[in-house]
Amino acid sequence: MSRIGKQPVAIPSGVTANIDNGTLSVKGPKGTLSLGLSDLIDYKVEEGEILVKPANDSKQARSYWGMQRTLVSNLVEGVTEGFSKTLEISGVGYRAQSQGKTLKLQLGYSHDVDIAIPEGLEVKTPDQTTVIISGMDKQAVGQLAAEIRRWRKPEPYKGKGIKYQGEYVFRKEGKKK
Repeated sequence: MSRIGKQPVAIPSGVTANIDNGTLSVKGPKGTLSLGLSDLIDYKVEEGEILVKPANDSKQARSYWGMQRTLVSNLVEGVTEGFSKTLEISGVGYRAQSQGKTLKLQLGYSHDVDIAIPEGLEVKTPDQTTVIISGMDKQAVGQLAAEIRRWRKPEPYKGKGIKYQGEYVFRKEGKKK
């Protein structure tokens, strides 16, 4: 039994959810998100909550149960509050600047790295060493953060690179004299 899957997803006021043609669409103050529904799971929208149950007693249906409930919960949270990730850039000469729908990064390469910001996401740079990515879709926010981080992962010797806020980078000791 899935402990996560048993819990119903509460629908806050101002948010509507509809199931139509194998798609769950959730509409809220920030916009609309949709999720393709699995045949192994039964979904019901009733009385201000969404219920997720396995359609049968197969192992695959039970393994999808908790994940599908979490995806539904992410839809509701995305249209009400949204998601955000913060990246910190450390290193001499490393900086970021948001210019419209492009993020310009200077990461010690011979050229600037330009990253196109996908539709539905917002990137802010409050200072040159901080990048804040926000949007409704949790997967899209995390994907863009991972793509930005991929350009310079934090290295263990000097700690230079791009890391998530709150991420701890294990630092290695230098040579002993």
